[in-house]
Amino acid sequence: MIRVLVVDDHPIVRAGVVALVEAAPDLEVAGTAASGEEALERALAIVPDLVLMDLRLPGIDGDEATARILAVLPAVRVVVLTTYENDDAILRAIGAGASGYLLKAAPEDELLAGIRAVAAGEVALAPSVARVLVQQAARPAAPASAPLLSKREIDVLKLVAEGLSNRAIGERLFLGEATVKTHLLHAFTKLDVRDRTRAVMRAMELGLFSPQPPPPVHGAPLA
Repeated sequence: MIRVLVVDDHPIVRAGVVALVEAAPDLEVAGTAASGEEALERALAIVPDLVLMDLRLPGIDGDEATARILAVLPAVRVVVLTTYENDDAILRAIGAGASGYLLKAAPEDELLAGIRAVAAGEVALAPSVARVLVQQAARPAAPASAPLLSKREIDVLKLVAEGLSNRAIGERLFLGEATVKTHLLHAFTKLDVRDRTRAVMRAMELGLFSPQPPPPVHGAPLA
C-alpha cells in the first residue's frame, strides 16, 4: 500500500481527495493536514510514502512546506495537486523538490496514474506544466560552464527526457538497469541535482542536448 498524506486547506476539496485515494485498492490515507505547518508536523509524525500538496495554504505555502519536508525526509515523494498553473508557481514547486505537478481538474484516473508513477520513483507532470519546463529549459545555454558529462550519461538523460523508465533505457542502450542507475547518479552529482526532472532541465539549460516537445498525455512520467 502507498501511504498518502493529503494536504489541502479547503475541507470539501480535502474530503474529495481523501475519497479518491481511499477508493484506490493500492493507496491509503495515512493522514491529512490543512496548513503548511501542519503538513510538516504530520509528515514527521507518520512518515508517509507520498504527500499530495496543495500550493495555496495558510501560513507557509505548499512549495515551502515541500522543501521543509524533503529536507528532513528526503525519501518522501511530493505531488503538487493544485488549480494553479502559472509559470512561477510551477517553477517554485519543482525547485522545492516536488516530483509531480498535477491539476485538480484532471480526470480521476489520470490523477491516480500520476500518484502511482511518482510513488514508483517517476515524475508526473500535467501537459501545461511540461510545456513550461521545456520553455524554461530552452533559455540560452551557457555551455562554457557545463559540467563534463560522458556521452553515455547524456544519452541516458536524453531518454529520460523522452519518458522512458530505467529498464526501457537499458534495453534501448543495451545496458543493465543497474548500470543505467549508476549513470544517472553520476549525472546527478555532476549537475548538482537530486532527481530526474531537474537533471534533464539542467542538462538542457547547459546546452547538453535540445529540448523535445512535451508529451500529449498527462504526465508521460520522466522515469
